[in-house]
Amino acid sequence: MASAQSGTLYRGREGMWSWVAHRISGMAIFLFLLVHVLDTALVRVSPEAYNEVIGHYKTVVFGLGEVALVGAVIFHALNGLRIILVDFWSKGTTHQRKLFWGVVIVWAVLMAGFLPRHLMHMFGA
Repeated sequence: MASAQSGTLYRGREGMWSWVAHRISGMAIFLFLLVHVLDTALVRVSPEAYNEVIGHYKTVVFGLGEVALVGAVIFHALNGLRIILVDFWSKGTTHQRKLFWGVVIVWAVLMAGFLPRHLMHMFGA
């Protein structure tokens, strides 16, 4: 007789959130690189249009976007190292939750070092 409980037994813990965040950060980095290549190529088409686009990058919205980009790059790199450890270290799977929280802590420390300096640069302090 089939169990009354259907679906997966996976409950969406650290492993799932790490997987989701890794995919989102990877796509954000890819989209940034795509836009960066396109706006850099614009200089060959029209230097005036290029200067106008670059002028938009000095706004608060783009400054906050830079914070998100740096956060995505740092998380993606650290989580990639965590994935390597889980895959290739014999005890990686047993410690994957601790490794995830280690990634979160190191990410927070690195962002705490980056954020004040970037905000001072953004707001001209």
